[in-house]
Amino acid sequence: MREFRQTGSRVLCLTVAYLVMGLGSRVGAEIRSGEPLPPVVLEEDRGGQLDGSPWNSNSLKERLHILMYVDPDEVEVNAHVEDALSQQNFDQEKIRSVAVINMAATWKPNFAIDIILKGKQEKYPDTLYIRDLQGELVKKWGLIDDSYHVLLIGRKGEVLFSTGDTLSEEQLTKLLSIITESLAGD
Repeated sequence: MREFRQTGSRVLCLTVAYLVMGLGSRVGAEIRSGEPLPPVVLEEDRGGQLDGSPWNSNSLKERLHILMYVDPDEVEVNAHVEDALSQQNFDQEKIRSVAVINMAATWKPNFAIDIILKGKQEKYPDTLYIRDLQGELVKKWGLIDDSYHVLLIGRKGEVLFSTGDTLSEEQLTKLLSIITESLAGD
């Protein structure tokens, strides 16, 4: 009986350790600076543009794109980043903004978020609003779930900057510097 308890305890410890390691690992690919993003298409039950048309990440080429991947419950986390970007008055022909809303990360009903997004699209017509209904960018790009992730994507679809959660002032300065340097290369 004693051997069984010791063996049972070991099995339990190994099982718990295995589960903890498995739950802590990401399912999707990790994006790396300088490398292209894996292609993602959001359509039908996976999401897409506000008008219901599909969105393809391959559209993130030919100009710089600042992509904000946002949990609707965390919209204020990087308000300082949004303010800093709007104060820069970057040329809209050279840099575009894309807001991808992680609809799977919230308890809020989709119809309510859709109403808010349509209002934002009218107020900010230069920003493209995308709905990610099933957290595809978390799965395929390894973006942070239930938070706010900021990406800068280059003209060839490569990642120039990627940070999740609240950006520090140092990270914000780095982001603005990379944008300025990239635009100066035109």
